[in-house]
Amino acid sequence: MDYALKPLAEQVIVITGASSGIGLATALAGAANGAKLVLAARSGNTLEDLMQSIKASGGDAIHVVADVGQRPHVERIAEEAVRRFGRIDAWVNNAGGSIYGRIDEVSEADNRRLFETNFWGVVHGSLVALPHLKVDGGALINVGSEVSDAVPLQGMYSASKHAVKGFTDALRIELIAAKVPVSVTLVQPTAVNTPFPENARNYMDHEPKPPSPQIDPWQVAEAILDAAARPEQDVKAGTMAKLDTAVPDLAPGLADWIHGKRINRQQHDAPPVRPAGALYTAGEKGRVHGRPPATRVPRPPANPPH
Repeated sequence: MDYALKPLAEQVIVITGASSGIGLATALAGAANGAKLVLAARSGNTLEDLMQSIKASGGDAIHVVADVGQRPHVERIAEEAVRRFGRIDAWVNNAGGSIYGRIDEVSEADNRRLFETNFWGVVHGSLVALPHLKVDGGALINVGSEVSDAVPLQGMYSASKHAVKGFTDALRIELIAAKVPVSVTLVQPTAVNTPFPENARNYMDHEPKPPSPQIDPWQVAEAILDAAARPEQDVKAGTMAKLDTAVPDLAPGLADWIHGKRINRQQHDAPPVRPAGALYTAGEKGRVHGRPPATRVPRPPANPPH
């Protein structure tokens, strides 16, 4: 990967899952850096508000309501991007969700739905984006997870992110061997303070939460935008992501013990608020951060990435 990518201010960036959490933070930080944005998610009302907010601040963006688990929807994202801006310089496959519950208790229908979004959404986005990114060179950024090895109570989420890692690594190697000028990056965040648990399908008797310590979504957004402007291979967002991805290879027994301790750290001492989550319906959260506080106003970092 000895080629240069465009500065963010000269890029057209597609972001899936742009209506909350990491995707929303990436969109706001990207707009602050002058990028033209194509915002995609199932949450149409939230996307409309986000697009209008970006335009009111002097930015340029469009939005496309789409379910990334359906290839025709993803193709429409690319079509709208090219229709409005004429090209695509970077594509961020960020859309995803989770299921909290024991593997033997979760329905096959829910598991398949999760894979449609988390894995096939990345596959669809990557394959639809590639012909456009190849034209002048570009960046493909897939958001994985530090738990692509294993995490209890989110077994199928872990499996889907393991699949994302395998797919992304294989695709990168093939493109390098073929000398295709597309940078392929896997971003693996540690636990992040987003509405992610609120949007998850929940089989537990308690409200789910990410284990501590959690990092701020703006930190992951910065890593994503850095990869859009500078070729990267693998990016671990957060110190715990580096540790948690290394320990299973170095000390498998210790890794199992550590992950086992996460079972009780993934639950609040409160009953579920919305067990169905956003697995089948749009969440419309419109927040970068999780609870509390629900009233926090999303804003770009003080020193956004360049």
